[in-house]
Amino acid sequence: MIDQELLKILACPSCKADVRLENEKIVCTGCGLRYPVKDGIPIMLIEEAEKTEK
Repeated sequence: MIDQELLKILACPSCKADVRLENEKIVCTGCGLRYPVKDGIPIMLIEEAEKTEK
């Protein structure tokens, strides 16, 4: 589980938009990239992100 205080300060490394937690993924509210969470640690690397279709 991601701490809510940490979630508030995280930003998408690609577009710098805010992010939210959705189904154990960190999802960018701007570009839609989905970053994995492994062992409770968000992996905020663009090359690890999944692209979503808009």
